[in-house]
Parts: sequence; structure tokens; C-alpha cells
Amino acid sequence: MSKKRKGKSKKNGISNLTNTILSILKKERNQSFNYKQIAAKLGVNDASSRNQIIKTLAKLAAKQEIEQVERGKFKAIVNTEYHIGILDLAAKGNGYIICDDFEDDVFIASNNINKALNGDEVEFYAYKRRRRGKIEGEITNIIKRAKSEYVGVIQMQNNKNFAFVVPDTNKMYKDIFVPINKTNNAEDGDKVLVKLEDWPEKADSPYGKVLEVLGKPGEHNTEIHAILAEYGLPLEFPHEVEAFANQIDTSITEKEIANRRDMRKDLTFTIDPKDAKDFDDALSFEVLDIGLYEIGIHIADVSHYLQEGTVLDDEAYERATSVYLVDRVVPMLPEVLSNNACSLRPHEEKYTFSAVFQINDKAEIKKEWFGRTVTYSDARYAYEEAQAVIESKTNTIPEEVSLTGKTYQTDQKLADAILKMDELAKIMRGQRMRDGAISFDKVEVKFNLDEEANPVGVFFKTSKDANKLIEEFMLLANRKVSEFIGKQNPKKTFVYRVHDEPDESKLASLQNVVSRFGYKLNFKDRKSTTASLNNLLQEVNGKKEQNLVDTLTIRSMSKAEYTTHNIGHYGLAFDYYSHFTSPIRRYPDVMAHRLLQHYLDGGKSANEEAYEDKCNHSSNMENLATKAERDSIKYMQIRFMEDHKDQEFVGVISGVTDWGIYVEIISNKCEGMVSVRDMKDDHYAFDQDLYAMVGRSNGLIYQLGDEVIVKVKNTDLVKKHLDFNLIGKPEN
Repeated sequence: MSKKRKGKSKKNGISNLTNTILSILKKERNQSFNYKQIAAKLGVNDASSRNQIIKTLAKLAAKQEIEQVERGKFKAIVNTEYHIGILDLAAKGNGYIICDDFEDDVFIASNNINKALNGDEVEFYAYKRRRRGKIEGEITNIIKRAKSEYVGVIQMQNNKNFAFVVPDTNKMYKDIFVPINKTNNAEDGDKVLVKLEDWPEKADSPYGKVLEVLGKPGEHNTEIHAILAEYGLPLEFPHEVEAFANQIDTSITEKEIANRRDMRKDLTFTIDPKDAKDFDDALSFEVLDIGLYEIGIHIADVSHYLQEGTVLDDEAYERATSVYLVDRVVPMLPEVLSNNACSLRPHEEKYTFSAVFQINDKAEIKKEWFGRTVTYSDARYAYEEAQAVIESKTNTIPEEVSLTGKTYQTDQKLADAILKMDELAKIMRGQRMRDGAISFDKVEVKFNLDEEANPVGVFFKTSKDANKLIEEFMLLANRKVSEFIGKQNPKKTFVYRVHDEPDESKLASLQNVVSRFGYKLNFKDRKSTTASLNNLLQEVNGKKEQNLVDTLTIRSMSKAEYTTHNIGHYGLAFDYYSHFTSPIRRYPDVMAHRLLQHYLDGGKSANEEAYEDKCNHSSNMENLATKAERDSIKYMQIRFMEDHKDQEFVGVISGVTDWGIYVEIISNKCEGMVSVRDMKDDHYAFDQDLYAMVGRSNGLIYQLGDEVIVKVKNTDLVKKHLDFNLIGKPEN
């Protein structure tokens, strides 16, 4: 039987040889190959295959699809335009390339991926249109790998000298081959961090080595560490960085005070979350004799301690941001700075960088000043405490919101300051809305954790007047600092936080979805667009579909990013905007401080190209941190649902696909999937136009936005996946 198969194979020859040879020559179009080299690449050496290759080369040369550059050596004739883009892989192995040369993403079939991985910068050519009119392409070269490290579970091969790591992410379509001497003593089933080292041309899988054993899958610390490792985010500071930070002189000296504006006598306070450990901003308030209020926005002067060219600054730049996971913070700066020297703690003197404004009762800025200061915080408030002052209009802080756990009377001057600043903040916010700002007050999911970091409850964080008071004055400082530099002539290099106008196609998709809930949007011009978006966000407030609509609206917006090229901030309706107010947790704010001081000292414009590179790095790290934070929330939601498997929940259908429906539980915002295979009461088909699953026999429709009752079917902490069983629809 085996002999017949071999004979049949020779008769049929090498399948798809013409396209394979063209692909080889085009991929390495600057080199020439003879038939032996091509045979070696194909892994064949029998006479029949060699003859087939020789004949195919001759045919392609005769058709002038390839050229013979010297006797027996062939090269591709390049008449194709090559493009460069970023590969976005789908879970099934196909992908799309995002490229500025094309209006739509370019489809890449799995057999044309050519060992590229998700996020890679690739060279490709577009060669035909698919039936739906989409352009299709083939990857010809990998320019830059997006990442080389992956988290996965190691599978030791019995009685063999190698193992495989099965990556956690479904966007990695190959397991990773690891020689036994590179497994780092990992045991079968361990979750590990593996680094890609090579991908030999003839190898089906990439080769790698285990960098770190993270622990057993499903264990809390293992999964949290795995989230950080997946995005290349650090867990701890290197010893030399901690040592450097610990030897910094953090004392407040008379010599340094002499170089600063002394504002220690100004009434100053902080308002932060009750569980905050670092306080990087404070407000001061003084009533002036000329009928104005002097309000200072004081920011920790991190740049005083964080000197360029040090290992500490290098580490802060690499991190670029603090990462806020559900159960911990991975800080940008070591604790000696983030929680001590740079934290504006009550009853302590601190070095600060300040934006000070003289403001009238109409919240109009009459005078501004920027520079280094020294301040003294008279009091620390939690948001709940400041909110109590605003709501009661008294200086009494009730027991239920008090940081001390007891009812107390705060200083009347401080209470008056909070009330006046709340009044001014509301005027400023109203003006922003009239100017076309979009009011995003998305509900944040938070967890009550026990001592072992188990989720014992879910609650929602909403923004109240006290939050908005702080927000408005931070926005004021950010806007005015960037305006001060941005309007200088000649132009000065600066780090801006920009936000482009939304994509029209994404707005159209948003309209299609929200129309299912009975909402209408008007995209005639910018004014009508922002007005209708604000109206939508206000209308859905408190309704079952709020989280879905809020999320979809945010996704319809462009991404905010850091750059030296100012285009304004669409969402805030500001022509100039920067990040200046959080240097403890954001490196761009540190850069803004340094540049501002440089220009206040009369310095020339900084190197734009160097700062643009730093901006790109900061944007990329912010994106990775955001993904890690979302993963940690998803992980904790699944842990929470593990303890509620016997409970029925009312949810809202938040997504519909051909493989099932996604449901978000109203009471805790946990989202899971109901597989169409588990909808056994009928045969359901996906109706793309209706955003619905439609039963063929019973006519039942499960549509985006419908309320349904679900029960937990399966929780997978490793894959961060939640499966539901569909019980039905609630009775009206």
C-alpha cells in the first residue's frame, strides 16, 4: 500500500508548484536561485521533483514572469507594488493588514501569512480582489516583530528531548518548540514566559526558550503576573534602580526654596480616592482684594528628583506609565518617590510645579503664572468627603464618608474654598460643553477584595461633583500650559495630548447599533455631532444599555495619543492640550515639566524628532497598560462569577455573531458568551442586518439590546473566558 502511495505522489508531483516558486522568488526578490536551491527550500530531492521544478522554471521564464539572470539562475520580475502595514490576526489564522495606502484593511489568508505574527510590521503585495470586493494580499517580508515574548502553558513531551509552549493568546497560531535544555526547569503544565529565538525556514513552529516560570495556571498570582508578562510590563524594579532612588536626597532645603515661589502659607488641600497612596496634585485657594480668586494647581515636581541620564530616569521612561491592575499598582517610580518624596501628603512641605491663575466669578482667567514652587498641604480629602461638603454646603463631614470613621468639622475656610471652586468648575464645564466637548462619564467596574484578593463584591464608580471639580482644574492647567508654549513664536517643541476627529464609518456603525434602542444621531457637522453624542450619553444614563452604548461611543472615537504635532483635542474641544498634572504616574507629564522649565529659562526649542520618538513610546506603553488593566478586570470578573454558578442573572445582549451571542449582566457588568450550539430549543441563524439570532422554527429573535436570563456554564481563568447558558427572556 505504501509503495502505491509513493508512486501516486510522484505522478501528481508537487502541488501548486508554480505559485510556490513565484512566492519564493518574490519573497527574496533581490536574490537569484537555481533549481537545486528551490528544491532544497521545498525539502525535495528526488529526480521527478527536480525535473518538475526545472520545467516550471522554464515555463515561468517563457511567460516572462521570472527572468534568467545567468545560466540556470532565476529571479523574480518585480512589476508589483509593495506596501508596508501592520498585521492584525484573527483567531482563525487569517488576518488583515492595516495600511495607509488602502482605504480598507487588506485581507490575508492564513496560507499567505508566511510566518508573520500579530502586530508585526510587514511588507506585502496586493494581488486580487475577493468576491466581496475586498483587496487580498500576501506577506512577502517581516520588517519588525511586534513582540518576541509570549505567555503560555508548557507541555513536556514524554521520553523526548523537547517541549511545546501553548500560548494563552488565540492570536498566536503556532505552539512554540522548546528544546529540553531551554525549559528553565519548568514542569509539565506550568505557565511560563517564553522568548522566540528563531523560526527555521523548514520548521512548522518557531523555536524558543523559557525565560521565567510563572506558576500553576489558575492561581491568582500566576494569572496576574501572566497578564503583566504578556504585555512585557515589569513586575519589580531592578535592584540598581531601587538603590539609586533610595540614596536621593529628598529633604526640603532653604537653598532650593530660595529658587522657588514660596506658597506654603496659601490654603492648600488635596482631593483623591479614599484608598490613594500617592497624591500628585493639590489645589490652593486665596480670595484677593481685587475681587478675584487666586487658584493654584500644584503638581509634584518629579523632575526635580528624576534627572535625565540616570538609571532611574531610564527605567521611568521605559515604563512610561503606572499600571493599575485590580489588586495592585505597578508604579512608574519606586515607592520612595511615588508614595513619599513626590506625594503631596497632608501637613508636609513639598517641591511642586505650579500653574497659578487669577479668576473672577465668571470663571474667566485674568492672569496666569507658571513655575516651580514649594507648598504645604493643609488637609487631605477623599472624594466622598468633598462631595459631602458640596451637597450639604456645610463644613460637616459625616461618619459614613469620613476617612477617620467619625463625624468631624473641617476648617470653614477649606469648606468655603471647596464650595467656591465647585461653583467655578461647573461654569468651566458648562463652557466646555457649549464649545463642543463630549461628556464621557463611563461607569467603572470596581471590586471589593478580601485579604487573599478574592472578589467578594462588585460596585460601580461614578463621577460626582467632587470628581468633576478636580477634573476641571486639572484640565485648566493642562490646557493653559500647552497654550502658553504652543502660541510662542518662533514655534517651540512640546508634548501634546491630541485627539483626532472620529472616523465617519465608525460613527455610522454607532448609529446602526443605537437605533436598535430607539436613539437618533445627527452627524451633519461637528456641532450637531457633539450635541447628539452628548444627548445620547445623557439619555442612556442609568438604563440597562448604558454600559454598552457608552463603550460603543468611546470606540467610535479616535484614540488619544502623545505627539509633538498639535492638532487639538476633539473630545475636550481644546485647541491646545497637554498632560502636565500626573508626573508620578505618566512620563509625558515629566517631559512637559522639563520642557516648560527649559522655556521659562529662555532655552531654545528642543529636538522635535527626539521628543516625537519619546511620544510614540509613551503612547505605545499606555496602550499596553490599558490592555493589561482590562485583562485584570476580565480575570477578576470571571473569578467573581465562579462563586455564582447556581445563580440566574438578567443581562443585556451586548454583541451578536455567527457563533453566538454576548451577554452583559446588568448587576455586575460581567460579560460572557452563549454559544449558538447551546441554544438547543431551535436552529438559530445569525441575521447580520438585524444584529440578531433568529430561530428558524419558533421565530424567536434574540437581538442586540434585548434583556435575557443567563446562568454560568463555564469559567476559564486561564483563557479569561466566561460561558453562559441561555435560560430565556424575562417575563414582562
